[in-house]
Amino acid sequence: MKIKEVSLKRLIPGLIIGPAFWLGPYIAVSSLFLPTMLQQFDSAHKVQLVALFSTLGMVVAAFSNMLAGWLSDRTKSRFGKRTPWLVGGSAAFMVSMICASVSPNVTVLLISWLIGQVALNFIVAPMVAWIDLASEDNQGTASGAYGGLGMAIGNNGFTILAAGLLGQYRLGFIIFGVLTFIGTLIAAVIVHEPSNLDEEIIIKEKNKKSGFSINKLFTAFPKWSIGRDYYLALIGKLFQGVGNFMVTGYLLFIMTDFLHKGAQETQQSIQLINGVMLIFGIAMGFIAGPVSDKFKILKLPIALSTISLGIGALSIFFFQNTIGIGIYAFTAGLGMGIWNSLDNLLNLKVIPDKNRVAFFLGIYNLGNTVTQAIAPVIAAILISMIGFSSIFIFSFVFSMIGGISIFLIRTVKK
Repeated sequence: MKIKEVSLKRLIPGLIIGPAFWLGPYIAVSSLFLPTMLQQFDSAHKVQLVALFSTLGMVVAAFSNMLAGWLSDRTKSRFGKRTPWLVGGSAAFMVSMICASVSPNVTVLLISWLIGQVALNFIVAPMVAWIDLASEDNQGTASGAYGGLGMAIGNNGFTILAAGLLGQYRLGFIIFGVLTFIGTLIAAVIVHEPSNLDEEIIIKEKNKKSGFSINKLFTAFPKWSIGRDYYLALIGKLFQGVGNFMVTGYLLFIMTDFLHKGAQETQQSIQLINGVMLIFGIAMGFIAGPVSDKFKILKLPIALSTISLGIGALSIFFFQNTIGIGIYAFTAGLGMGIWNSLDNLLNLKVIPDKNRVAFFLGIYNLGNTVTQAIAPVIAAILISMIGFSSIFIFSFVFSMIGGISIFLIRTVKK
């Protein structure tokens, strides 16, 4: 059955507001408020605790994302198949962040955090599938709105605000949890996803009878010969994400422990980086998607954008001063702006089964949360073994591997 399309007048604002208000609060909380609270609880083991929270969060996020996409693809309601899940997920995320804000110890904070990870992925997996509501000729523009504008605002805009709340980090949990719910609800109202009560859910009768099982989620993945390009895009996403978040995930500690900046300088530097990256992200959101639609170019700019990220990481290592921070902000901002604008469209092009869009897009976009979980673990190991300087070298290496994986995709020619 043909997917019901939504006009760009409704879809574009929703695809900007939606990801901005789930990603932004998550980035702010995970990169600033959570490390700050853990530092207050146990300063001597703060790096290890960040890694622990990230590792457990990664496991929970992986399963919940697959489940969210699986359920979303099979949902029929008057509000469409995506909206009920993402609105419910945003409400649960808000509650979990409020619980985190009043945590008296590490254990309660960890439980609240893991519940929040589950809730977050019930926003991520369904929402990215909104891109498929655009007409074929406008999906580059839709992808640019989601990744370029929405995720740029989320990645950087909210962190600028959050940096000013470091002294009130418990209040920060509450504010950003509430913002997630409000923003997601507004996006859902604007998009006004069509009812799909008349839609035939593509599922075998035997699966209807046997119901859901974890084993089915894993057997749902096609073999390499069928899903080769999808897997290459996913590998590229994971390596690029780890390379990026190895730096951004420890940005607070990089400023204080590596560059030895005071509290005010740290706040100003974080705001500078995110301000520059926000400008580039928004600019690429307006430019990259429409240019991709017009000139039918997609793979090359995405692959090359990782080089920009790698150069940015190396700049901090080589300069270790404000110049390095400025170069990082410029090159990483350009790279992430292009990547976020187009990578969802690339994945949409290489999905091996169009009847399971939310499932495959959700798995792909799991890279936005899982890589934030993997990166601090790798970084913590490197910091303990070699020192802070090592994360910049490995960030460059991971970014390059991600770019090579994208170059190897065959079905998208350029």
